[in-house]
Amino acid sequence: MTDEKPLPIEPELVAEFVLKAHGDLGVVKQLLEQEPAIVNASWDWGGGDWETALGAAAHVGRRDIAEYLLEHGARMDVFAATMLGETEIVRAMLDAQPSLREARGPHGIPLISHAEAGGEQARAVLDLLGSAAVA
Repeated sequence: MTDEKPLPIEPELVAEFVLKAHGDLGVVKQLLEQEPAIVNASWDWGGGDWETALGAAAHVGRRDIAEYLLEHGARMDVFAATMLGETEIVRAMLDAQPSLREARGPHGIPLISHAEAGGEQARAVLDLLGSAAVA
C-alpha cells in the first residue's frame, strides 16, 4: 500500500464534464471512461455555485444522463431523486429534514423546479412537494 495520493483531476476536465452533463450523454460517457474518478467531481461556477454532473442533469431533466451517472457511482441527492420521480426517497428525506423543501440546488434552482424538469415521471414528487408546501 502506498501513501501517495493521486493528483487532482484537471479543473478544465471537471468543468467540461459538468457542462456536458446538461445535455450531451455521448461526451459524458467518453469523459467518464477517460477518468472514472470524475463521476462525483464538482465545479464552482463562481461564488460557491457548486455543481456536479448529476446536479446538472437533474435540473435540466436529463434522466438518461442522471441514470447513467448513478449507474457509474454518482451519489444520489435530493435534487436528482426529485427529478427522477423517486417519491419514497424524497419523502424520507423530507421527513428527516423538512427544511429540504426550501433547498436550492446549483444556480439557486429550487427543489420544485427539479420535479417539474422530471416531467410526468416526477408527477408524484411534484404532488408531494405541493402538498408539503401547504402542510
